[in-house]
Amino acid sequence: MAHQTTVSVRFSELDPYNHVNHAVYLNYFEIARVAALESVDLGIGRLREEGHQIVVVEITVAYRIPAAYGDTLVVSTEIEETARASSRWVQEIRRGDDLIATARLRAALTGANGRPRRFPAEFVQRLNALGS
Repeated sequence: MAHQTTVSVRFSELDPYNHVNHAVYLNYFEIARVAALESVDLGIGRLREEGHQIVVVEITVAYRIPAAYGDTLVVSTEIEETARASSRWVQEIRRGDDLIATARLRAALTGANGRPRRFPAEFVQRLNALGS
């Protein structure tokens, strides 16, 4: 099931046109992925303790309509597929019924040294809880 994270647009995140700057959406997506991982007991602290990292290796963002100061946005995070050492994620940012932006990404599991490694079976089970 998709995980939901709420973020509020801050003034410092705006561009000269009073819209959320395009780069800020990457932060919103990251905040939501970290919260989603924490919701299935794969938080950054646990990953670090066990010598793992989940790193983004590819991301594509489509911007639909702008968000502005004071907007409350909901970021949904869902894992589409889990493979041996990587996973595919889909994320959406909405303001009510309005679709603001979408992201599709591939993330890999690495050791602390940055080298790819297979997802432990327990991780796959937990990640699949974020699936559709």
